[in-house]
Amino acid sequence: MAGILAWFWNERFWLPHNVTWADLKNTDEATFPQAEDLYVACPLAFCIFMIRLVFERFIARPCALGLKIQANGPQKAQPNAILEKVFTAITKHPDEKRLEGLSKQLDWDVRTIQRWFRQRRNQEKPSTLARFCESMWRFTFYLYIFTYGVRFLKKPLTVDIHYYYILELSFYLSLLFSQFTDIRRKDFLIMFLHHLATITLITFSYVNNMARVGTLVMCLHDAADVLMEVAKMANYAKCQRLCNLLFVMFAMVFISSRLGVYPVWILNTTLFESWEIVGPYPSWWVFNLLLILLQFLHSFWSYLIVKIACRAISRGKVGKWNPLHVSKDDRSDIESSSDEDNGPPPAPVQKHYNSTTNGTNKAHGTNGYLSAGAPCPDEH
Repeated sequence: MAGILAWFWNERFWLPHNVTWADLKNTDEATFPQAEDLYVACPLAFCIFMIRLVFERFIARPCALGLKIQANGPQKAQPNAILEKVFTAITKHPDEKRLEGLSKQLDWDVRTIQRWFRQRRNQEKPSTLARFCESMWRFTFYLYIFTYGVRFLKKPLTVDIHYYYILELSFYLSLLFSQFTDIRRKDFLIMFLHHLATITLITFSYVNNMARVGTLVMCLHDAADVLMEVAKMANYAKCQRLCNLLFVMFAMVFISSRLGVYPVWILNTTLFESWEIVGPYPSWWVFNLLLILLQFLHSFWSYLIVKIACRAISRGKVGKWNPLHVSKDDRSDIESSSDEDNGPPPAPVQKHYNSTTNGTNKAHGTNGYLSAGAPCPDEH
């Protein structure tokens, strides 16, 4: 075990050529980040996750109910044994051929079947109340950690920055694991990659004594995230004008900080100025490659923000401008639906068939798709 740790903490990988771990030991005159400080992050991440559960249950939920946010989720699809078996056992996204077969079998039009599958997929999604609670938790943490961290940007390395780093690392560790239980969004893999890159960057910058750069990077991210979460909260509470204003503020802060300040100030410092001061070494390359990866993610998300804004403005010509509409956001976890899907679906005509109707196989009675154990669903 000692050999593995010695290999992992090899000075020639982590530190410049003229620096050793002994040079980074704390003294009465100077304080340096110590790698062992980060060991507490894993148990603290679990504590943060438990605090989140308590917060959402006893603080965020009452606030949501006070804002008249309903706990009910999307409209449920009407019970149908045949479609349910197709949904659970074959596909959640039937192709045109399968839709036509089901249409003949059930004597439903294709549009009604498509609507049923859309409602059934949405049925598994969380309610607006659950979304509001998640956003309120993130807003509260981002606001707290941003106001905590921004105070130390111009100060020398203190114990407070150590706490700041450990809190940020613990929070992103909790996000990394809770992402599998949270609301699943379309950019799940990108966010997972973002969390991995962020955790690695926090660790590398702390161990490499680049805490000043790391603090600035985290503050830049938290500033925009605060506005994003509060804008989503306003959207869930149906405060449309406030949502629009907050979205504009979020877009301005996000693009200016992550496409302006981040590459011009931070990347310039870590790539070029640090090259002249300490020169490149193995962990320096890893650190900067991760910063560049983060910049690519910033560019991708900026593209999505501009896309959402342009689409919202074009819709605003004929209706309300709603850039963060729950069902139309690019990061939304509720699928888009057409305008006519907003109301209840028309009652389909259902007829009972014998085992030979529409050329159905007698043994299965499902037009070659899947047996429901009955010739047809009950009428409702």
